Formats: sequence, C-alpha cells, structure tokens
Amino acid sequence: MRFMRNAEHGEEGFDDDPMSSVGNLFDIALVFIVALLFALMATFGKEFFEGKTAAKVDSSGKIEIITRQGREVKSLKQSDEKAEGRGVRLGTAYRLEDGTTIYVPEE
Repeated sequence: MRFMRNAEHGEEGFDDDPMSSVGNLFDIALVFIVALLFALMATFGKEFFEGKTAAKVDSSGKIEIITRQGREVKSLKQSDEKAEGRGVRLGTAYRLEDGTTIYVPEE
C-alpha cells in the first residue's frame, strides 16, 4: 500500500509499539508536578519562611511557648519560680471561650 505512506512518516510508517506513548505521559506528569509545586510555594511559601509562635498547655496546666524564626526553633517553658525586679506594663492578655489567648499591647 504505497499510496498510504506519507513523507512525514518515512518508510517505517506509524510506530505500532503501545509503550511509545508512556514517555509522553511521564513528561506530562512531570510538568503537572512542577506546576503544582509552584502553586504551593506561591500560596504557602511566605508562611513557611516567616516566624511563627504557638502556645501549648500540658496536662499539668503549664504553658510552653514555641517560636520559629526561619530554621531556628525555640521552646520556652513556664516555671514555678517568681521573678523580681522593676519593669513596665506591656499590655493585657485575654483568654477566649475557645481557649485561645490574645495579647493586647498598651500604647
């Protein structure tokens, strides 16, 4: 069937191997993954590199404050020791009904 041959396909014609399209599917999957990573970094990338602070209360009622600044993580635990000295009032802390604590600085 010479009349069915096309100059684009040459003498070998179409590739009858069903596995030849798997490479194209793999390329499409890689492009999709890279696009997904870019979308995630655009959405959450800023939060990941900024500092965060979280407070946890353990079963004995003591508070642990965990702060993250970049890759550095610090943990501060509440102690039973009393602090003495002079200072300046910085603000007021309120505990809401759902258990979260809000700090309102004084101006």
